[in-house]
Amino acid sequence: MHNRVRNNSRQHNTNMHMQHSFRWITGFAVCLAVAGCVGCASPGTGRGYVASESFGKTPDGQAVQLFTLRNAGGMEARICNYGGIVVSLKVPDRDGNLGDVVLGYDTLAGYLNASPYFGCLVGRYGNRIAKGRFTLNGQTYTLATNDGPNSLHGGIRGFDKVVWKAAALYRDDVGPVLELRYRSRDGEEGFPGNLDVTATYTLTADNALRLDYVATTDKDTVVNLTQHSYFNLAGRGDVLGHIVQIDAGRFTPVDPTLIPTGELKSVEGTPFDFRRPTAIGARIHQNDPQLKIAGGYDHNWVIRGQPGELILQARVTEPATGRVLEVLSTEPGLQFYTGNFLDGTITGKGGWVYRHRNGFCMEPQHFPDSPNQPAFPPVVLKPGQTYRNTIAYRFSTQ
Repeated sequence: MHNRVRNNSRQHNTNMHMQHSFRWITGFAVCLAVAGCVGCASPGTGRGYVASESFGKTPDGQAVQLFTLRNAGGMEARICNYGGIVVSLKVPDRDGNLGDVVLGYDTLAGYLNASPYFGCLVGRYGNRIAKGRFTLNGQTYTLATNDGPNSLHGGIRGFDKVVWKAAALYRDDVGPVLELRYRSRDGEEGFPGNLDVTATYTLTADNALRLDYVATTDKDTVVNLTQHSYFNLAGRGDVLGHIVQIDAGRFTPVDPTLIPTGELKSVEGTPFDFRRPTAIGARIHQNDPQLKIAGGYDHNWVIRGQPGELILQARVTEPATGRVLEVLSTEPGLQFYTGNFLDGTITGKGGWVYRHRNGFCMEPQHFPDSPNQPAFPPVVLKPGQTYRNTIAYRFSTQ
């Protein structure tokens, strides 16, 4: 196990040089026309564009912007600066028809009122921390317990529930780009240190939505950022027929509160073996203790690879549409979740009532509860170090 927190930059963080091209305004988003077109191109022009529009206001009056990123091939992502949420993601099927492949809401109100982390940027610590506490440098820090006895996805007001500073532009060399920034203050949600975070979304020429996360701190702290889109490559219905392949020979079993036990268990002979393409629904109902605890898949797979190496972690195909999703990341773990808690109480985009198994998540990350698990890859970030994390969701057809 290796520390993914690095002092030096690495080759995969190609977007850092863009920072000089952005103009920042606190609490508001500005689009700049740089080497491209902002809001004036059309799908028929053969080039991409970036546009922005109002998406409403938060209860305390902060303006929220919705950004549309479209690449030259016609793939489109709509992302708001409230929570860095991917509101929609339109990708072609095998016949070239665009379809939205992520769950969510038509309006900001849905995300403000009732969102099980649809499409959001998760932090300061993605996934669970046992009993809402951890010890660092001999000091115990207490967090909000918002998931039974545990802290989940950064607490009550995590990174998914704040308005980020935003800037967007189109660059001919990389495509449409949205950059978000946020300073998490020392003590926010119980975490130590002022943490400065930059999240760069790029819609690439090869139909990938790439996210590059960078963070620095002025005090020792813990960091684990991820992305939480619920995917449905068919656009509607359940996801049980989606075919999944995960490049991992081990996973981290959990206790009844979904906290890892500390074991790195082989997937051999278990329903967690996705080394060969397997339908989500093929074994999800087996009489397996881990599946019963989570109500399906809600576990972390141990990814092979070198620290900081951007590699293919998972591949998902949907037979009817031919859509293919490849998940690439530099992170040591991958949380695969099958919408176990969707129960028909949420009405999403287009009036679709989200039910059990209507979406799945692929969340590259460090392991859950790593601050309390010395044997897991470390998540401590120190002053002078730079946290880097790249995630790419790449789409194609077959």
